[in-house]
Amino acid sequence: VQLEESGGGLVQAGGSLRLSCAASGRTFSSYSMGWFRQAPGKEREFVAFIDWRAINTNYADSVKDRFTISRDNDKNMVYLEMNSLKPEDTAVYYCKADGPHEYWGQGIQVTVSS
Repeated sequence: VQLEESGGGLVQAGGSLRLSCAASGRTFSSYSMGWFRQAPGKEREFVAFIDWRAINTNYADSVKDRFTISRDNDKNMVYLEMNSLKPEDTAVYYCKADGPHEYWGQGIQVTVSS
């Protein structure tokens, strides 16, 4: 599975962005998917998770009620809808696939200005 993120950029506080993660590979639908982020000088941290059937989701407390993870297995896509963005959401965001193996995307920058 290869992963490629898109949709990042610069946004003002209070704004919204939608990240996309395009996955290659015919086994995509069998993988649970997650979004992680890493701010400068900090450890990479969990943001959101969705299982392979898109039934169960889980979020970090810091993004709960502001971010929404979803997936479209027909299109091999995972999304992260980010609303009410805060400067502390500034980070490189990574897409991750969890299954028989673990795969990461290359990451995409999200910058929220105050």
